Amino acid sequence: MDSLDFLDRNAELESISSSFQAIFDRLLKTTHDVHQDPILRVAQPTEIPGLKEISTPGEAHDVSRAIEDAFAISDFRYRMNHPRCFSFVPSPVSPLSWIGDCLSSAFNSFAGSKLQGSGVAIVEQTLLQWLASKVGLPDTSGGVFVSGGSMANMTAMVLARECILQPGTENLGVAYLSDQTHHSVAKALRIIGIKRNQIRTIPTNAFFEMDVMALRGAIKADRDAGLLPFVIVGTCGTTNTGSIDPLAALAQVRDEEMIWLHVDGAFGASASLGATCSPVTSGLGLSDSISWDAHKWLFQTYSCSLILVRNKINLAKVFTNDGDYLRDALEDEEIPNFWNFGMELTRPSRAMKLWFTLRVLGVERIGHMIDRGFFLAEVAEAQVRKMPDWEITSLASMAIVTFRYAPSGKSEEELDGLNAAISRHLMENNIAGILTTKLRGRVVLRICSINPWLSGEEMVEVVEQISHTASLVSKG
Repeated sequence: MDSLDFLDRNAELESISSSFQAIFDRLLKTTHDVHQDPILRVAQPTEIPGLKEISTPGEAHDVSRAIEDAFAISDFRYRMNHPRCFSFVPSPVSPLSWIGDCLSSAFNSFAGSKLQGSGVAIVEQTLLQWLASKVGLPDTSGGVFVSGGSMANMTAMVLARECILQPGTENLGVAYLSDQTHHSVAKALRIIGIKRNQIRTIPTNAFFEMDVMALRGAIKADRDAGLLPFVIVGTCGTTNTGSIDPLAALAQVRDEEMIWLHVDGAFGASASLGATCSPVTSGLGLSDSISWDAHKWLFQTYSCSLILVRNKINLAKVFTNDGDYLRDALEDEEIPNFWNFGMELTRPSRAMKLWFTLRVLGVERIGHMIDRGFFLAEVAEAQVRKMPDWEITSLASMAIVTFRYAPSGKSEEELDGLNAAISRHLMENNIAGILTTKLRGRVVLRICSINPWLSGEEMVEVVEQISHTASLVSKG
């Protein structure tokens, strides 16, 4: 039977239309009126069966029922928009981003080729050129939006391998990271065929910045051994401490050795758009490639990331497709085919939500929102310095500060246990989402303060609550 009775499109659209405003109103309350909500809610064993039941496809349900189920599922999450969420890189999201995301999903533009999505391709190209100019890359630069920092870093590692090493010498190539480099870089190297014994970990100095003298020594030793150094990976804003490697010095080594310099700016590159803080990223434009996560410090929903390259021709040389069925979407200078600039053929229009946010807020306001993260970390550091028995373990940098409860008379192992217990107490009692990290082998507390909707007074209150928690925990 050739019937389309089951495709009652008008009824479906009417149901969606009546639900849409209610969804947005509820989302605004759920995602931004969160002060009293749990910072973290993890599904417990007794709750898992119910979640599995509503996750299993079956009979049709009313749209309103499905919406209720979606809210129930999403209640089990780490609330990144919570003003007291300071763990990881907490990625507070502007509602404008998810409106832009919704628009992109509705139009469903294919962002791989100019033939199928010329409008979004022009936006992506223009936005990439603008971002490249903000970090000081030359007019020859280009880029592509990708799913995240991991994919951006992998794209950069492929470029470095293909542009520096000759075919058949990949087994001799050596990559240089620091002991603070994000783990996604080493993972990307292994995926593209660079073995663990071809990856060097360079120590960092007292400020957790790559030791350039140690780097030079490692490169010389490898060249003397007949190996082929091909890439240095610096970082602009390490995850642990917000440190920035000496990018100008790394660029000098790159020039001397004629290898590739990639900078992982997944977190810190956004500071280049700050109203007053942008000078800290001045070395970014010296690199051959930069990874940048807009879903970290540009207030975007997942996923919205990009890679910028010094010479866009390298992207085309390495990633161009030559399938016969693509012949009607050949390149021109005005509108690029982004499937020729990266690993993805099928790709969504990730740039559109960032464009939408910038279009509404404007560059100046975004810049002040970024600057606020620096201010809040400095407030936290200043408050910790006022408290007895506490020590700063890394200075406020790129909106990150680390510190440690260190009363006298305790062994290092006991102090590690105390700081871990403080973190657990803060989380379990919904005081603050502060997790630990390890610096030089010791457990420390870490604040990443990029939520622009937190006041300085509230940050002082958070630090005071941390101190009070330490007193409770130390008494057992």
